[in-house]
Amino acid sequence: MPKRVRTFCPFCKKHSLHEVEKVKRGKASSLSRIARQKKKQKARIGNSGKFSKVPGGDKPTKKVFLRYTCVECKKSHTREGFRASRFELVET
Repeated sequence: MPKRVRTFCPFCKKHSLHEVEKVKRGKASSLSRIARQKKKQKARIGNSGKFSKVPGGDKPTKKVFLRYTCVECKKSHTREGFRASRFELVET
């Protein structure tokens, strides 16, 4: 996919040039329900229960989320992700 693409900007309300970048995954929250369960489980002696199971593995394709930054107003927006086995941004 090209690094710069002409598309609709929801802030300018018109089509303009946008810079595309891949959204990086955020840090996992320590306040999530699963994180609290794991922490509680580790405080005890014995089996880890449901957390001792081996994960199933990676999926063959990953979901790619892109951030589009408008060159004119400098605001950015994201769109719904799509699945791709290989994703690459290229200069055009």
